[in-house]
Amino acid sequence: MPPSGPLAGVTVLDLTRVLSGPYCTMLLADMGARVIKIERPGDGDETRAWGPPFAGGESAYFLGINRNKESVTLDFKRPEGRKIIDRLLGTSDVFIENFRPGALARAGLDYASLRPDYPRLVYASISGFGQTGPKRHQPGYDAVIQAEGGLMSVTGDPDGPPFRVGVAIADLVAGLLAAQGVVLALYARERTGRGQYVDISMLDGIVSVLSYHASMYLTTATRSSRLGNRHATIAPYDTFTAADGEFFLAVGNDDQFRRLCQAAGLASLCDEAAFATNPARVVHHAELRARLAPALRSRPRAYWIEILTEAGVPSGAVRDV
Repeated sequence: MPPSGPLAGVTVLDLTRVLSGPYCTMLLADMGARVIKIERPGDGDETRAWGPPFAGGESAYFLGINRNKESVTLDFKRPEGRKIIDRLLGTSDVFIENFRPGALARAGLDYASLRPDYPRLVYASISGFGQTGPKRHQPGYDAVIQAEGGLMSVTGDPDGPPFRVGVAIADLVAGLLAAQGVVLALYARERTGRGQYVDISMLDGIVSVLSYHASMYLTTATRSSRLGNRHATIAPYDTFTAADGEFFLAVGNDDQFRRLCQAAGLASLCDEAAFATNPARVVHHAELRARLAPALRSRPRAYWIEILTEAGVPSGAVRDV
């Protein structure tokens, strides 16, 4: 059966390993591209050994980010391995790598070396700190990037230490941005006939997802702090405890707050100046939580989610995986 999807007919030569690159190439494979994954002889991608758990002898971690790919082991530093790489390059549309900056240049597999012979090739590099910055040679481990990029400073309990996000978000964001960059470069190639270089830095990706935290600092010099599950500029927007478990309440505007108060039997809260508008509720968030919490604790979680959904108030159970 011929491949389907918007990237059917596109061949990706994948020299990535661990998470950011394999996540990118998996997304491209999901969209129909043929992905040929190059692995080291002997042990392959590091994540093949990341476990337990293992499923049928394969690491569950590896399986989670390498579906829909073909795989071959070779050492491109050896002449016979390099010949295979060159043959694959002749039929590839995309080349993706996440080696340390400069590593592939020594093997003649950097973009500058390949571009003259393969002018239509889209070449993507994923690194921790970029190809040209002062930290370009440092390894890009996810938790280090979360720390250096400021994300840990806004994650965790107000009275506790900084925490990393519970998934490798720096790797995953880099993979998403790389996939986007590759697709954009392929789109541009349709008009120009030329490939181009896609340079993705994990640090850049984490800085980009700081979003309103970065904007608040840039525009007002407001330095964000850790708030637990609470939102810096919206209230109530937090986890609450029902009679049988936790749920998340996300009230995004004054109308939703009025509907929440009606549903919870607390209509009088809307008449108090401290809670009448969102800016006022943000300022008085602790008092507001103290007023809401006893009422919400009186009923099971399913009850609240049902009546709040009917009232148009966003809420959801805190579930495990």
